[in-house]
Amino acid sequence: MYKVRKATREDCPAIFALIKELAKFEKAEDEVEITVEQLESDGFGPNPKFSCLVAESQGEAVGAAVYYSKYSTWKGSCLYLEDLVVEKSQRRKGVGAILFSTLVKEAGNLGMKRMSWQVLQWNETAIAFYKKNNATLDDEWINCSFNEQQLKEWGK
Repeated sequence: MYKVRKATREDCPAIFALIKELAKFEKAEDEVEITVEQLESDGFGPNPKFSCLVAESQGEAVGAAVYYSKYSTWKGSCLYLEDLVVEKSQRRKGVGAILFSTLVKEAGNLGMKRMSWQVLQWNETAIAFYKKNNATLDDEWINCSFNEQQLKEWGK
């Protein structure tokens, strides 16, 4: 019923719509600053910054997994899953599981030493899914970041 494939430039409008849907789910709609054009450039330009798998049903994108390579000084090459999102109408139908499984296999095929991602503390459905699939959930590390303004201020 669902087919998972590598995303193409033509998928960017659908990926953008899924990103917006995820932001709404996470109660952060106003925080999405990226555009379809930036997705096209960043993912399908001469130096791609991310890769993406798309799950489709009847030729329509209903889910996406956005990921990229990162480097661990202890492990080597690793895969980071930035977002896994499924269209609201398609949730609880196995789409996320198919995307996740395909990505785990991709990480193995690429010779990655580790795959990592984040999940919000209140997303109990996702946490249960990851636990069911024997993922290690770490409560020791604290996420840290600088936003764009903080980055600019640092350079002053």
